[in-house]
Amino acid sequence: MNENLPPPAPAINDWLIAATRRLSDIGIATARLDAELILAHTLRVSRTYLHAHGDDNLDDRQLEIANARLDLRLDRVPVAYITGHKEFYGKLFHVTTATLIPRPESESLIDLLRLALLETPTVSRLVDVGTGSGALGITAARLFTSLDVTLIDNSHQALVVAEKNLHQQAVEARLLHSDLLEDYSQTADIIMANLPYVDRDWERSPETDHEPAEALFASKQGLALIERLILQTPNKLAINGHLILEADPVQHRSIIEFAKNYNLQHRQTEGYGVWLQKLR
Repeated sequence: MNENLPPPAPAINDWLIAATRRLSDIGIATARLDAELILAHTLRVSRTYLHAHGDDNLDDRQLEIANARLDLRLDRVPVAYITGHKEFYGKLFHVTTATLIPRPESESLIDLLRLALLETPTVSRLVDVGTGSGALGITAARLFTSLDVTLIDNSHQALVVAEKNLHQQAVEARLLHSDLLEDYSQTADIIMANLPYVDRDWERSPETDHEPAEALFASKQGLALIERLILQTPNKLAINGHLILEADPVQHRSIIEFAKNYNLQHRQTEGYGVWLQKLR
């Protein structure tokens, strides 16, 4: 036997066990899941495949790529940026570091949209302000096909990502580069927005250091952009129209009170979502 030969590449299970241990050691709660997602992406297989083929050995190239991606995760790079996609409302969305990663909390906005449409089924125009990857607006267009959807962002790079997701999901919507609703020339029946609302002083996970700051943080305790959007509703939102926002629950009371000054009545809160309706 040649003692100078490198050791053989590990089996799938062995790599997963070692990777899970390393991720757990730095406090990542989803260590096993993250390890499986990284390896499945590297091998271009499902997680189920990993479970069924745990004794299969990786080859040297697979091991090199998997380890490089594991190193990124150990640096607290989010898994979605490593794999290039994130699931939202049952569909995979392409993401890059130009966009915020879609979060499960945002799905409550789609649930509130469903309720709003039950009350006013004749609405037609919906705008997704600060669309990022397009997760909210594209999901709305996919589920409620009668809607005329416009995806708005002030980042050209984010709109490129949103356009890619539009094509991948075979959904139709307009794209508009605009600072909030400044360049939106119509009157919307529904405005949806997951704008930056994180206060820089809040405790947060290290993963957010890798997300675009302009998509995450806002001044005035995180409320600056939300309040600016509310200020635009007198001219941009139709009578009886709906404004559906995402914000941290600790901000909801302040948003609801501020919105009253602009004829927006609180209808319902669900998770991180706030549903307001314009009275007149």
